Amino acid sequence: MDLFHFDPATFFSFLLTLMRVSLVLFVMPFFGGQGIPTTIKGLLCLVLALALWPHLSFEGVLLPSSPWQILLMLVGEIFIGLTLMLVVSFLFAAVQMGGQIMGFQMGFAMINVVDPLTGTSVVITSHFLYMTTLLVFLSLNGHLYILQGLAESFALIQPGGLLIHPMLGTTMLKAAGSIFSLAIKIAAPVMGAIILVDLALALVGRAAPQMHVLILGFPLKICTGFFFMGLLFVTLSRYVGRFIVDMSETFHTLLQAMG
Repeated sequence: MDLFHFDPATFFSFLLTLMRVSLVLFVMPFFGGQGIPTTIKGLLCLVLALALWPHLSFEGVLLPSSPWQILLMLVGEIFIGLTLMLVVSFLFAAVQMGGQIMGFQMGFAMINVVDPLTGTSVVITSHFLYMTTLLVFLSLNGHLYILQGLAESFALIQPGGLLIHPMLGTTMLKAAGSIFSLAIKIAAPVMGAIILVDLALALVGRAAPQMHVLILGFPLKICTGFFFMGLLFVTLSRYVGRFIVDMSETFHTLLQAMG
């Protein structure tokens, strides 16, 4: 007698879907950050898995019977989540590097704050640009592109079907190389302005040695840096929007290389 019409294949299908959603979301930024309680993250994974399961799911027969094969499957799912997390983290790493450069140029290198998301000590300008970029990323629906990549993984990578193709390493290195170029692009307006300020102060100090150029230089650099940082927000939003558009293609290429 089948009391509740229990179908093991259906239960295993939902379990595989929950496994993919939870292991990917727990390592992704915004969804799996340290600032979100574990209970909230667990409920988010459960609700999202229930929402995706009728439309995106795996067959229950794909769940292996051996514990070692299940463990290998879990390792593969974690690898998929970490790979997608790195792509998103490249943007914020570039922003933080640009903020570090600007903070050093403005004289804020000794003023550090603790990042609540990572627990590391960063320059205050770096943390400010990080939080600004996070708000811009969410306002441009970047989190929806992350969920789109998660949904695309159901079609391209089966549970336990992870393969590492050379294209994966090439794509990751290309994406990692964009950190340095984007950081310089972000910090370039402030760097150029403060170099001109240093040049002007050097000429003033040469023409009028009795002036305290060092005392005058600190507030002048800070004011100039904040002024050009305010002008930077327009171009920063463009960089973030361009990154979000390219992120969808990058996700597709990486998932194809792993599938």
